[in-house]
Amino acid sequence: MSQPSERRLQSEDALAGFFIAHGGRLDEARRLFPNAPQPWIDLSTGINPRSYPLPEIALQAWTRLPDADSVSRLEQAAARAYAAPTDVEVVAGAGSQSFIQWLPRLVKARRVAILGYSYAEHASRWRAAGAIVEEAASLEHLSRADVAVVVNPNNPDGRLIAPKHIAELGAIMTQHGRLLVIDEAFMDMTPSFSAAPYIRGEAILLRSLGKAYGLAGLRLGFALCNKLWAARLREAMGPWSVSGPALAVGAAALEDAAWLSESAERLRQDARRLDELLAGAGFDIIGGVSLFRLARHERAASMFRSLARSGIWTRSFAEKPTWLRFGIPGDEESWGRVADALRDQQ
Repeated sequence: MSQPSERRLQSEDALAGFFIAHGGRLDEARRLFPNAPQPWIDLSTGINPRSYPLPEIALQAWTRLPDADSVSRLEQAAARAYAAPTDVEVVAGAGSQSFIQWLPRLVKARRVAILGYSYAEHASRWRAAGAIVEEAASLEHLSRADVAVVVNPNNPDGRLIAPKHIAELGAIMTQHGRLLVIDEAFMDMTPSFSAAPYIRGEAILLRSLGKAYGLAGLRLGFALCNKLWAARLREAMGPWSVSGPALAVGAAALEDAAWLSESAERLRQDARRLDELLAGAGFDIIGGVSLFRLARHERAASMFRSLARSGIWTRSFAEKPTWLRFGIPGDEESWGRVADALRDQQ
């Protein structure tokens, strides 16, 4: 019979392979590492650790059903913030994940190609809908599928593709009556790479508010698409798909360009600081954006466990056992704990 310490290690090993789709879930971290110091530092997600300051929210936003004017204000603010063409509609939903869930139900695709290695939810949702999903190595291979998915910047390695290349792919897909899905959930800090100004035809572009603005719990995202697709999405999601408070906060955040610009500069500096810490602990930086860094280490699995025992939660990948992804610490106390924990790994 195995000893308790052995059973704990086996459980931790299983955990490192279990967390392949998402970060977060500190409840599991607390259960598996009950002796870790508190509070936990969650570096497993790519969410801005310094959130947008919440505006005062009118009581009516909580007590009344959301009205059309509030939805319109939010969607117009998103259209301006994302530089959407005038003939493109913006549809608000409960996070970009809500559109990832709905699209496979609205499109009867036989073959779906995803520019990989990428965010696992896309493949998971299309497979659940009965499609054959393949990982494509280039944009050229994507155009042969019924549905093509490009995550840009890519999660988890931060790969960026110039918008003109995505626009060219979109034109090919439209010409053949196929659909291109562009997931720009992490695009806020690199807006010059956004394909939003080039959306045409059979293309749907997804944006997320929660990540860059540090408001993941708000559950707010957008789809940019033509009028036909906008109507289909609105019909599928039904009325009141976004709460009144989310409408108010989202509109205020998207209209505050100065806050986003200042946050982007701070995050660029913090990303460089984190790179230096990781390199000093023997990691090779292999990618990422300013909201998260992807690093390689031959002992990544043991690093994951050791950091967790120090109350620091990172993101591991079952398919890439030498990878760990790190979010940005939110304050100097967190930076100090991360630095100390990494120093102990050497």
